Amino acid sequence: MSLTDYVIVLFITLLLLYAIYDELITDRLNGKTGLKVLLQRRNKLDSLIFVGLIALLLYQNVHNHGPQITTTLLLVLIFVSLYLFWFRSPKLLFKAGGFYYANIFIAYRRIKSMNLSEDGILVIELEKRRLLIHVRKLDDLENIYQFMVEQR
Repeated sequence: MSLTDYVIVLFITLLLLYAIYDELITDRLNGKTGLKVLLQRRNKLDSLIFVGLIALLLYQNVHNHGPQITTTLLLVLIFVSLYLFWFRSPKLLFKAGGFYYANIFIAYRRIKSMNLSEDGILVIELEKRRLLIHVRKLDDLENIYQFMVEQR
């Protein structure tokens, strides 16, 4: 295996570890999940460009009769990327002491204010940051409100 193959294996491993953390581990961290809300996908164009660039590398490797292991690794990288960017749904996990947004735990005590925009975007103000939460279904905003009221 060449250095390129080792780098591709490293990226595949990191992406798989992220997928395992996102799907299995965050649900069990910081207590039981009280509410799980699916969010809208963002940055579809960025992920499409990433997969397209890997596909170009795959084509170049096949066209130049590159090593079979590199072709296989690039195919695996494309499939893992497609899973992460297109099939997996981003989610918001509410726990008793806080919530997970973008795989980061945010304690409820950090929330300074919450607002709802006209187009259904939940805006959560933290100490130094503003979170814009785009839920997939507008009914989930009512569920979030009810859960937050119960936690306070």
